[in-house]
Amino acid sequence: MSYNVAVVGATGAVGREMLQTLFERKFPVKNIFALASRSSVGKEVSFGDDKILKVSSVDDFNFEKADIALFSAGSDIAKKFGPKAGVKGCIVIDNSSCFRMDDKVPLIVPEVNPEAINSYKHKNIIANPNCSTMQMVLALKPLHDEYKINRVVVSTYQAVSGAGKAAMDELFSQTKDFLDEKKINSKNFTKQIAFNLIPHIDTFGADGYTKEELKMTNETKKILDEDIDVTATCVRVPVRTGHSESINIEFDNLFDLENVIRILKKAPGCKVVDDRSDGGYITPLEAEGDYTTYISRIRKDNSNVKAINMWVVSDNLLKGAALNTVQIAECLVKKL
Repeated sequence: MSYNVAVVGATGAVGREMLQTLFERKFPVKNIFALASRSSVGKEVSFGDDKILKVSSVDDFNFEKADIALFSAGSDIAKKFGPKAGVKGCIVIDNSSCFRMDDKVPLIVPEVNPEAINSYKHKNIIANPNCSTMQMVLALKPLHDEYKINRVVVSTYQAVSGAGKAAMDELFSQTKDFLDEKKINSKNFTKQIAFNLIPHIDTFGADGYTKEELKMTNETKKILDEDIDVTATCVRVPVRTGHSESINIEFDNLFDLENVIRILKKAPGCKVVDDRSDGGYITPLEAEGDYTTYISRIRKDNSNVKAINMWVVSDNLLKGAALNTVQIAECLVKKL
C-alpha cells in the first residue's frame, strides 16, 4: 500500500532532508506534496534523483488530500495547521516543540518507545522530540533497561544548523569577516558565533535554565521514565552540522563497564567507536550525513562508583529531525 504524503516546511533545511530521507528509505509514497509559506510558492525542491516538486502554500492546501503530513515549519505553523489536518483525517508528525508535552500526543523515538505510537488517534498528531534529546535517549534506553538510571548530567555542543539555514549562513559570513579582519555583526545569535561558544539556546526562564535545557529534561522523562533526574547545559558551537553531548549517567546500583559497552554496541541506531587512542572517537564532522548515532569515550566516573561518562554524536538534521520523523512514519504505516 502507498500513501499520499505532505511535507510542510519543504524549503527549509530539515524539510529538504525529509524529502531526501523519504526517497532514500523507499517510503511507500503515492503522491508527494511540498508545502511552505506563501512567500515560497513556486520554488522548486528535489524528491530523489530526478523529480522536482513545485512548492505550494500550506495556507491553501486541503489536508484531506494527504494521509500523512510531516511538519518542520516551527511551532506557530504546527499550532495553526496541525489540528486542522488531524481533524481532516491526515496524521501529522510534527518536528516542532508545539505538541511534545501534550498528554494526548505521543512523543516517539522508534528505537526507544515505539509502543507509544498507538495513542496517536487522540488527535491524529505525533510529536518528534528535540534533536538533543533524541540522540541521548538512544544511548540511555538499553542502559536503563539493564541497570536503571537515576540521574543524567549532560552538556550539549549544538551545531548552528539546529537554528536554521540563516544561522548556517551567518556562521559562514562571520567566519569570512573574522578572517578578513572586518567588523562582525550578529543577527541570529546573541553573540559572535564564529570562533566562539554561546552557552545559550532558546529563551531563559526565571530559574536560569533555557527552554532548550528544559526540553531535554522533560522530554527524557516522557519518553523514558518520569523518575529519571536530568540536568542539562546547552551550548551553541561554531559547527555546521552535528550535535555532540558529554553525558554523565548515574545508575541505581553498581555496574560492569565491559557489560555497559556490550549493551551499547547492540543498541539500535547506535555504533560504538571507542579505541582510547588518538582519533579513536567520532566528531560531528564525521557524523554529518550519517543515520547513525555514535558513542565514544565510555569510561567510569572516577568520582562516583555508580556512574559513567560518555560522548554521543549525531547528525541533528537526520536522526535529530528528518530521519526520526520518517522512521515514525514507517512505524505508523504498520499500524494503519
